[in-house]
Amino acid sequence: MFGDSFFKKVEKKTNISKDTILSLANKLQNGNMKDEKTLSEVVDEIAEMTGKEITEEKKQKIINTIIKDEVPQDVNKMF
Repeated sequence: MFGDSFFKKVEKKTNISKDTILSLANKLQNGNMKDEKTLSEVVDEIAEMTGKEITEEKKQKIINTIIKDEVPQDVNKMF
């Protein structure tokens, strides 16, 4: 689907390796996105990848929003 050149460009811009991207994609694809533990792991992984700290309160808000299918079309509106 995506070639190595694509991943090299992404890695250069984000400092996130191809393996990390594929691992997260696999977790999203195969995980139960209604499972709080899976969602918590995904949120933590994304926060770590982006170098952002996330409070437990904000993480729980994100998880609850996803579980309740209340994710807005514009995700920026969540924050």
